Amino acid sequence: MRLTMSKTVTFAASALLIFSALGSVAARAEDKVLTIYTYESFIAEWGPGAKVKAAFEKTCDCTVKFVGVEDGVALLNRLKLEGATGSADIALGLDTNLVAEAKETGLFAPHGIDTSAVTVPGGFKDDVFVPYDYGHFAVVYDSKVLKNPPHSMKDLVDGDPSQKIVIEDPRTSTPGLGLLLWVKSVYGKDAPKAWEKLKNRVLTVTPGWSEAYGLFTKGEAPMVFSYTTSPAYHMIEEHTDRYKAAEFSEGHYIQIEVAGMLKNSKHKELAQAFLRFMLTPGFQDQIPTNNWMMPVAKTSSPLPAAFDTLVKPTRTFLMSPEEVASHRKAWIAEWQTAMAK
Repeated sequence: MRLTMSKTVTFAASALLIFSALGSVAARAEDKVLTIYTYESFIAEWGPGAKVKAAFEKTCDCTVKFVGVEDGVALLNRLKLEGATGSADIALGLDTNLVAEAKETGLFAPHGIDTSAVTVPGGFKDDVFVPYDYGHFAVVYDSKVLKNPPHSMKDLVDGDPSQKIVIEDPRTSTPGLGLLLWVKSVYGKDAPKAWEKLKNRVLTVTPGWSEAYGLFTKGEAPMVFSYTTSPAYHMIEEHTDRYKAAEFSEGHYIQIEVAGMLKNSKHKELAQAFLRFMLTPGFQDQIPTNNWMMPVAKTSSPLPAAFDTLVKPTRTFLMSPEEVASHRKAWIAEWQTAMAK
């Protein structure tokens, strides 16, 4: 009996040690999950997310978990809603138009990394947000349907109402906000009047870029608000130059996309490692032909030849983050009023 009990105790003790060890391993594995909130197109089947995840996981002995939302503004709205209880370690997909407002939330921590490798038009340096790509906004059109595309913002606003465009909502989408700021940059105090005219050309307003571009490629409208780089996708992946970006004489508004680390991240060192990784070829190589934007740092090879054919704006519009934060709500209210008339 004594022998049997001894064996039982020994077995129980061994089992306890085994389960404790397994629990410890599981806990360590769980501890190394890096949660990144981003926009849907980044993690779409054709987006850079899967390749970025695989490349970083080779360096970090960790698991990257992407959580997608409709677009960049929706991403900031979700972070505000969750507050300090959110599970994100990194937010990837805001842009410079939102960084001042994002900082005001108190949810982000300084990144503490060297960003001297970053090169973007006009320059951008920040102690909280790290740029990872950029692109100029543009009206992209179907050249088989639209023979006389707009060549200026005035052409777009005053053009034929029967030639429709799909645009994104500035309340949820960074491209939508970009169009709002572009119109304001060109028209100033007369922006509401410009919107009253432009609304007659708007087929629909979508929550994010993916929905808008999908409607465009399905032939629902001959124009969509997108990027000067968008035609490169069709040239490289579909071997067609049917879809083109219209060059506007006034210039084009630029978007610089950024990522930042959350203060409540449980994995700050891992988050910093990912932000550093964003500026290496392992990440930057995925930007031109997966996110269809321009890289902000060195890639391992030159850009594809299709990029040489893209519109190269002679003037760049970009408001300061502080100016956008001060006026965004009022300008969106102007837009809503004008679109409702």
